[in-house]
This record gives sequence, structure tokens and C-alpha cells, in this order.
Amino acid sequence: MTPPPRTEERVDCSHCGLPVPAGRVEIGAEEQFCCGGCRIVFQTLRSSGLGEDYYALRARFDDASGAEPARATGRSYEAYDRETFQDEHVRRIPGPDGAPGLAQVDLLLEGVRCAACVWLVERLPKLIPGVVEVRLRMRDARVTIVYSPEHVALSRIARELDALGYPAHPPGAEEQRELARRAERGHLIRMGVAAVCAGNAMLVAFALYSGREGGIDPSHAALFRWTGLALGWLSILWPGRTFLRGAWAALRTGTGHLDLPIAIALVAGALAGTWNTVTGRGEAYFDSLTVLVFLLLVGRYVQARQQRWAADAVDLTRALTPASCRVVREAGTPRESTEEVTLDELAVGDVVEVRPGEPFPADGVLESGRSRVDRALLSGESEPVAVEPGDDVHAGTQNVASVVRMRVAEVGASSRVGRLMGLVEEGLAHKPPIQRLTDRIAGVFVVVVCGLGVANFLLWSVRADLATAIDHTVALLIVACPCALGLATPLTLAVAVGRAARSGLLVKDAAVFERLVRRGRLLLDKTGTLTHGEPRLVQWTGDPAARADVAAVEAHSNHPIARALVRDLEEYARPGVRAAELEERLDGGVAGTVEERRVRVGSLEHLAAHGHALAPALRPEADAMESRGESVVGVAYDGRPDGVVALASLADSPRPDAAAVVDSLVARGWSPEVLSGDVDGAVDRVAGAVGIEHAWGRVEPEGKLERVRALQAKGEVVWMVGDGVNDAAALAAADVGVAVHGGAEASLAAADVYASRPGLAPLEELADLSGRTMRTIQRNLGLSFTYNAAGITLAMLGLMDPLVAAILMPISSASVLVLAMLSLGRRSRSRASTSGDAPETSSGPGQRTFERALPGI
Repeated sequence: MTPPPRTEERVDCSHCGLPVPAGRVEIGAEEQFCCGGCRIVFQTLRSSGLGEDYYALRARFDDASGAEPARATGRSYEAYDRETFQDEHVRRIPGPDGAPGLAQVDLLLEGVRCAACVWLVERLPKLIPGVVEVRLRMRDARVTIVYSPEHVALSRIARELDALGYPAHPPGAEEQRELARRAERGHLIRMGVAAVCAGNAMLVAFALYSGREGGIDPSHAALFRWTGLALGWLSILWPGRTFLRGAWAALRTGTGHLDLPIAIALVAGALAGTWNTVTGRGEAYFDSLTVLVFLLLVGRYVQARQQRWAADAVDLTRALTPASCRVVREAGTPRESTEEVTLDELAVGDVVEVRPGEPFPADGVLESGRSRVDRALLSGESEPVAVEPGDDVHAGTQNVASVVRMRVAEVGASSRVGRLMGLVEEGLAHKPPIQRLTDRIAGVFVVVVCGLGVANFLLWSVRADLATAIDHTVALLIVACPCALGLATPLTLAVAVGRAARSGLLVKDAAVFERLVRRGRLLLDKTGTLTHGEPRLVQWTGDPAARADVAAVEAHSNHPIARALVRDLEEYARPGVRAAELEERLDGGVAGTVEERRVRVGSLEHLAAHGHALAPALRPEADAMESRGESVVGVAYDGRPDGVVALASLADSPRPDAAAVVDSLVARGWSPEVLSGDVDGAVDRVAGAVGIEHAWGRVEPEGKLERVRALQAKGEVVWMVGDGVNDAAALAAADVGVAVHGGAEASLAAADVYASRPGLAPLEELADLSGRTMRTIQRNLGLSFTYNAAGITLAMLGLMDPLVAAILMPISSASVLVLAMLSLGRRSRSRASTSGDAPETSSGPGQRTFERALPGI
């Protein structure tokens, strides 16, 4: 097996290729690993004989910038064999003559990054007897597995995938997404039929026009005219029936709708073309009518696509909680055992065992064990909180330190995260829709065009004859068809959405462009939005030699502060020097022996409890660190009388571009505020660093929602930016919700816009693009009105025949698209290229699934 190459400057992990912390380097060992997950996956690949081919493929296809440690959770996946899970997710394929058949299941995999991953997962039939076929779709990391339940259990398959570094999860809300996909496929089929009809009708028309100059046999001309008629009516009655239905609904309800004049123009032009085809005189118009149907369907597709993005059904509660959990049966008795069950089987009163690194599956009370809980996903707190028996814990928060047991109090929709998701759905349902300019003028336009058509017919019936009146009225209806007016908004918005996507902004609701030009209040979350979302070493005070010992001791801890210290003190670590006799305490500290020195690292309270007092010389530094809202960590040596010898302060630092972007948005008319669940000192420090005057700490998710609604009640436009579940309800209720890079699944689903690049520069780009988009729409609408007014005038004066009207009609639509491309095709100026932020890796339960699906949208 050939592991990834190593450089001379660092020791690389034999599996993922990332640097191995100095405290984890094993001197003399052939393989080195940055974590236990990479070690497990590497050994699994080697034992299965797939390592050589896998690493060769990954070296060929992989992008090193996206490397991350392997995830091997070691779960048993027993719940996947239970009847409730099988009924919901597994499809049976009956065998011949009633024989036992096969089963098929779809799972979502974590960690899929390149073609080598696809190759490895699809080798599963060679590793597990009973697996018949495996197909992995890299776009959304969905694997389809066909297997024989008689020979292998689904839990065995899931465990093998886990051991390879691809933890498996069941997909959620698939039925609703499948319905949306079917509707989209139907629209694409109609667009395809319309395109075929338009293309062939244009060829037929070209043959007829060419024949006028060079001569054409009358029988051939008749054949071409009738062929064009058939193509035209096929286009109108099949793909174009969408507009006919809309017109009929408008007539039945007595409302003005742009489908009404479109349908009138299509039917009038088709009837006139049919009459001319039957009589052998005049123009048939079907070439232009088929092109019109195709262009209008393109515009409708763009709108439907945006609506599907906005209404994409995501089972948010399941995305934030694990698919299964371990229930303790007969706790406290000699017959005590644990059983893995699905969340649907979890009941109030059950005792659940939660291991380090796992999320809590429900709300409850801690029964036994002490640990620390990462509540950032729900509350925005930047540091894990210590919990002990009797404390409340909530679904979606993550156990950090040690094994605990909790008694379930609330499950599913009754849990706190379930109630928050209910607020998200309520916010999405009650968000006031933007009534676009074209919809506001549709009723007046329809009445005016229909009135002018009747008046024009009566006028020319009196002044000339019936045939002339029909020709001039048909010309009026065709040239007045609001195709340019109907396409001006959706096509411009489509170009704007594409422009935003190329800049790393996924716009799910194009109405945000209109909302953002109105200015108002900008509400910003702190952790992960204004800041990097993880602690960083800010200051070291005291004995400089202690930095290497701290790096060695903390290398074996998974605590966020420990990971930050290892990362930022890596340059001081001594390769090969490992800590022994490690002891991680739940009261805020860790201890270990480094080269016969007993080193203790932790909070000042932890050190004081173990007899290490803070020296008077370091007290002012410690007070200054705490006043700035920074986390203070002390270092001491057991057996030495000098107490705490060094202090390290850590804080979640502001993003490099935050202050500049905030200043730019203030200049555009937005009034910024910071709403965060973190402590006041940390919030004030960050707000002051980026130049925001109004900032509030310890704000619960419900408080953020109340602030949004209070501002909206005053008539203000609210722009909310956040990344966590604690922001999801506010994002859904705000006029514009933006989820930033690395955000939780719930915030991505609730937001109108997702910024796939780190930093705040995308916000400035979005504001700039919104202004240009609305100016372009207004310009295109003005052009459309000018075209319609001029065409109607010429048609009523008898200076335009139906042929000229039919030629001008698609030209007007094309001009709208060209102007939109010219106006929005230029890349807006941005600070993104100079941003100091590097790509980040999201963390927490369920955060990667939604991001994996984005490239395929």
C-alpha cells in the first residue's frame, strides 16, 4: 500500500494527508495518523486489499484543498435492522415464483469528496457477501444498495461503510422531493416539445420564404403550410396549454392576468394562420407563435425552479438529530443492556446513553455522568457548557467530554429543536410575498389590450371590410402580446440568479433582489457569521517554554479549546514528544506527563482546586483577558511551588473583511445590529471590532425571532444573517434571510440565500447585485412598454401587417434577454478576492448534507 506522500517540513497523515499534530507523532512508526478515525479507515483498506487502488485513484482525482480527517464513528447501526426502519426506508424486490427476493435501500453518506470515494464505495460487493449492487451518486452523496436480506443485514453494510470513513444516514422527506422532481421533469418535457415544434416550424417557414424568391411548386408550398399548421397547433395545445388554462382561470375569476392577452394572441394568431392556410392566402404566423410558446415556457421554468428551491422539503428535525440512539433497558439491574432504536421508537421516560461526539436525540434530564455540552448549534454559545445530573439537555446539542445517560422528557416536534423548526415553517408560510411590478400592472394592461382589440376590429370593419379588420386586429394582438413584458422580470431575475451563483451565492427566492433595494435593518449573528466560529489563541503570557508541553498534553483531547491550542501552538511542539498518563477532568482541565514533568492545563478555577494559585504578577493580565470576553486558560506544573506559570487567552476572532463590509452596508443605508446567544463581553468585543454600535448578548432563538417581528411591525425591512439553528426561525421570518458558509442545515433551509464562500464579502455583492437587477428590470419594462405602445399604434393605423408583427414579437423578447445579459453579466467589484478567510469545514450534526447537495442544484 502506498500512502500519501509526506513533505520534509511536516509529518502527514497516512490516510488523509493532513498534518499530524506533533503530540500524536509516533517516532519510528511507518504509518502516522492525525486521529483515530484515519487509523481505523487505513487499517480497513489494508485488510480488504483495496488500499493500493484507492490511494492511486485519490491521488489522481482528489483536490488536496478539500482534505479532511476520516470519519469512522464505530456505531453499530442496529436500528437499521428494526422493522420500523425497514418499513420506512427499504424497498423489497420479490424473487421469481415467490422465492425470497432482494432489497434496495438509499442512504446518504458523509465524507464523499472525489471519484476515488465513488470507486471505493462501489467495491462493497467484493467486501460483503450478499451485497449485489452498489451505485453512488457523487452529486448529493446518495448511495443505492441492492442486497439479499437472507445473507446480510443492513446494519452490517452500514458498519462497513462507516469503517471505510463514510457514515450512513437515511434520507428524509424523499416523497415530497420526488413529487417536485416529477413536476420539474414534466415542465422540461413541455419545453422540449415546444423547442422541437419551434425549430421545425422555423425550417418550414424558411422554405416558404425562400420559395417566394426562387419559385416553389404549389403542392410543396401547401405541404409546408399544412406542416407548419400542425406544428403550431401541437405547440399551442400541448406545451402552450399552460397559458390557455391560466387565461380560462382569469376569465372565470374575473381577474386580470398576463396569461389572458398571451392566450388571446396565441389563439387569434393560430386561427388567422389556419384561415390563411385553408384559403391559401396571407401568412400563417405559426413559426413566430411556436417560438413565443418556447420562450414563455423558459421564463415559467425559471420561476418554477426558484419556487422549488424556496419550498424544498427538508425534514429539519431529523437533520439535526441522529437517526438512532441507544436506549438502556432495565437500568441499574444485573440484566441491564443497551439497545439501538430509531427515533420513532423513542418514548418519554426512556433512558438514553450518549457517548462523546454524539448529539442528544431528544430533550431530557441528565441521569448520570458529568460532561460538557456544545450548545452552539442552538444557542450560539462559543464554549461548551458543563452539565451534571439534574441538568436539562436538548436535542441537537452535542456531548463533548464523556459518556452520560439522560432520561427523555420531550421527543420529536415537542422538543425544543422541534418547536424551533415549527417556528421556521411558520415564518416561511407567513413571509409576505413580494408583488412584482409586472403583476401589479397586469390587470390594467389586459383590460387596455382587449379594449383596443375590440375597438380596432370595429374601426376597420367600418372603414374597410371584414378581412382587413381581422388582419389589423390580429396584427395588433400579436404585436401587443406581453411576451417581452412577461419575460422582462423572470429572465432578468434568472440572469441575476446565475450571476449570484457564479459569485458563490445560491439565491433560492429571487424576490430578495427587490427587498434589498429598500434598505432597512441588518441583524447579524456573531458566532460563525461575524467571526470564524471557532476559538483562536489571542495572547500568551508567561513562561514561553510551557507552550510545547501544552501542545503535547492537549493533542489527545477533542475539546474545542484543546483543538485550538494544538493548532495555534503547533510551531512550538516537539515532534515525537508525547504525553503519557493523560487525565481529562470534567471541571475544566486536563493533565499529562511530558518528559517526566506533570503538566496541568485548564481554567483558573480548575488549577486553584488542584493547589495552583495565580501569581499576583499575572492577575492584571487575567482580568484584562476576561474583561475582553476571552477564555482564559492557565498552565501549571504539579510539584512546583510557583503556581500558574503561563496564561493563554482564546477568543473567536472577527473575520478579516467584517469591518469593511459593515461600513459598506452602512453607507448603503442599512442599520446593523448584533444578536448573539454568547456572553455579553464576547459580543461587545466583536461588535466593537467591526464597528457596530448596537449589540445584544445572551439572546435566545425566540428572542431573535421577536426582534425580527418587532422591527417588521414598525414597517422596517429586516435583513437577517446567521448560520446556526438558533438563527433559523429569524431567518425564515425576516424579509431577507442569508445563511453563511458552514451553517447548519436548518439555517440553510430557512434562508432565502446561501453564501457558499466564507466571509461577509458576499453580502456586499448581494446588495450591489440587487440594485443592478432592479434597475435592469425597470429598464426592460420601460423598453417593453415602448415597444408595445409603438406596435399597437402602428397596427391601429394600418401600418403593420400580421407578418411584421409576428417577426417583431420574438425580437422584442430576445432584446430583453440581451439587455439583461449586458447589464448583469459584468462581475461586481468585491473584496472576496482579497479576503483573508480560507475555506472552512462545518461541524456539528447534519451540517454537511445540505452543502453536499448544493453543487448539483
